[in-house]
Amino acid sequence: MKRFAGKPAMLRDMDSFDDSRAADSAVPVLTVSELNRMARRALESQLPLLWVEGEVSNFTRAVSGHWYFAIKDAGAQVRCVMFRGRNQFADFTPANGEHVEVRALPSLYEARGEFQLGVEQIRRAGTGRLYEAYLRLKAKLEAEGLFDPAKKRPLPRFPRRLGIVTSPQAAALHDVLTALARRMPGLPVIVYPTPVQGSDAGAQIAAAIRTAGTRAECDVLLVCRGGGSLEDLWAFNDEAVVRAIAASPIPVVSGVGHETDFTLADFAADLRAPTPTAAAELASPLREDLLRALDRHAHHLRQHLQRRVHAGMQQLDYLARRLVHPAEQLRRLQDALTQYARRMAGAQHLRLAREAARLEALGRWLVSPAHLLQRHGVQLDALAMRHRRAMAGALAHRQLGLARFAGGLSHLNPDNVLARGYSIVQHPDGRVVQDAATLAAGDALDLRFQHGRAQVKVESTDP
Repeated sequence: MKRFAGKPAMLRDMDSFDDSRAADSAVPVLTVSELNRMARRALESQLPLLWVEGEVSNFTRAVSGHWYFAIKDAGAQVRCVMFRGRNQFADFTPANGEHVEVRALPSLYEARGEFQLGVEQIRRAGTGRLYEAYLRLKAKLEAEGLFDPAKKRPLPRFPRRLGIVTSPQAAALHDVLTALARRMPGLPVIVYPTPVQGSDAGAQIAAAIRTAGTRAECDVLLVCRGGGSLEDLWAFNDEAVVRAIAASPIPVVSGVGHETDFTLADFAADLRAPTPTAAAELASPLREDLLRALDRHAHHLRQHLQRRVHAGMQQLDYLARRLVHPAEQLRRLQDALTQYARRMAGAQHLRLAREAARLEALGRWLVSPAHLLQRHGVQLDALAMRHRRAMAGALAHRQLGLARFAGGLSHLNPDNVLARGYSIVQHPDGRVVQDAATLAAGDALDLRFQHGRAQVKVESTDP
């Protein structure tokens, strides 16, 4: 018998084998490992990655972190394995009885010859269709600007009242109330009850949000729900809920699901919290922090008041030192007045002494009026004598000069010339004739003598 050696080629027609070795001795004989390996390769080459839907059963998490389970429907089941490198990216852990969809590669586990699916991705049944609808609605609302970060409003630091939109039977309400009781026990809370799951939950949640906005009873509105599948949270992806949150006049905090759950309500809210408890913590101040801040401010206030009191006391002491009793002030003024009087008396006495000494010194130089008049009379007589002498000398000098000038003038006096026999010839208009050439026969002339005058006519001239 000849064994089939090496790696066999892909088996194209499994029906060609004949169970009878006697019928065809040329057909190779395979080991179980070789057969399973050929079957695995045939499956993996002929069947690509595909989506398979079914109910989870016999779910097991191995120590290695791999998941082993089966999915089944009413007529059959198939074993599945999802290795740790793949299941760590799953957003949930499947449970027995849960309806899921897996994206898997059909294969064969060679060691046992069992047909199985190598799961690459897992999601809850219907999630794909819902997620596509989720993405379409998200793109539409985002294009309208409902998710614009610029429209997000800050939460009030000290809200006077909180509103909660959730189901009264929901565990999320208990979590929120517990967190609020721990953080701020005295903060009033108003619950706007509404179903948070079901076919008409979206419309009722939107109506509750609008009611809260119309009544305006609270400063912050919490929209809460606990975790769940995409189908469970689908009411918070409802377009009516998103639009109601975006139009709410009250700031809205969304606390839907767990940290990995994102709904369209989260994008429309002013603030998204990973859990309902976190939403309560974000919307309410911590009482201990406020008390610590109050203690800190009170301490600073006490210090400030103490500084003010100490400064006032110092100022009071300073003013008290400056403040004097009226009697004491009068006594001080009396003492000062006495000192001033003594100083004035001393100054006056000193001044009188000085003036007396000065008068005494002046008295020594002072002359009696009679003596002074006598002395001035002598001086006046001397001055009069000097004046008479000066006047006589000046008069004699002037008389001598006048005689000299008179002697000089007498030589120039025309009368003296006329007295020697000369005469002055003048025209009738008084002009003196000095040249005979200026005369003509018949001219009338005036002759002036020492004694008298005569009028003549020129008969002839001899220049």
